[in-house]
Amino acid sequence: MSTKQENLWNIRRKEAAWGFLFASPWFVGFCFFMLYPIVSLLYYSFCSYDVVSPATWVGFNNFRLLFLEDKLFWKCMYNTLYFTAVNVPILLMLALGMSLLLNTGVRGIYIFRTIFYMPTVVPIISLTILWVWLLNPQYGLVNSLLSYVGIIGPGWFASVAWAKPGIILLRLYMLGSTMIIFLAGLQDIPRSLYESAEIDGANSVIKFLYITLPMLTPTLFFNLIINVINSFQIFTEVYITTAGGPAGSTNTLVLYLYTTGFNHFKMGYASAIVAILFLLIFACTIVIFSTSHRWVHYERG
Repeated sequence: MSTKQENLWNIRRKEAAWGFLFASPWFVGFCFFMLYPIVSLLYYSFCSYDVVSPATWVGFNNFRLLFLEDKLFWKCMYNTLYFTAVNVPILLMLALGMSLLLNTGVRGIYIFRTIFYMPTVVPIISLTILWVWLLNPQYGLVNSLLSYVGIIGPGWFASVAWAKPGIILLRLYMLGSTMIIFLAGLQDIPRSLYESAEIDGANSVIKFLYITLPMLTPTLFFNLIINVINSFQIFTEVYITTAGGPAGSTNTLVLYLYTTGFNHFKMGYASAIVAILFLLIFACTIVIFSTSHRWVHYERG
């Protein structure tokens, strides 16, 4: 090896060493706060573990109990799927409609954008407590307004039939982040496409169906993935409003694993629930990704 090649090799080694040195905080944090918990989760899901005593290997017994004997698990599974299947489509449609309205050139539109986005920056606990008061069946504002028009308001969080719709209504109030992402996608669509369509005589519906919606599908794809994952992990709203009640009608997988692990100290059983929840989210994400080539259209230069 010549002197020039040797010097170049030494420089590259130093650059690599400095690169690994600067990346080491992230790598150490990843190993301790992500990789280790994931590996531990997989191990404890096959164990009987109560935190106090050493973990005991039980094989697939936790999963057998979940699928064959635990009726509450299946109820929580149904509630979780219900929240996801109902909440996500409604949220996406409302966020898209709101972003279309906020994408106009109305005077003072930035004020309206700020107002609609503000609930997103408010702590979710505060918003949830606020909605508990608003939807109180006896003296809540919503039922009081309904009574003025002769409608007897439902029991909301105290009712088996209305608890889940009440939580979905609460989550729809916090769609500001999804709306902002849609708004960014709308503003990225070239104005020249609309001008060409207007010259050809296209109306607003045609422009939306053949320009706006196809050009917005990458943004829609991103929002769909994020909101599906978030819906499967719903916890705070349920924990504060109903704690899984009434009669388990709002109990979700995340709430169930929380009570199983931290109230009953069945960490092995809770780890098995987490593993199933992870596989469920992973499977849904794979399905969305595998079908995205049929409906997601990317602009090609």
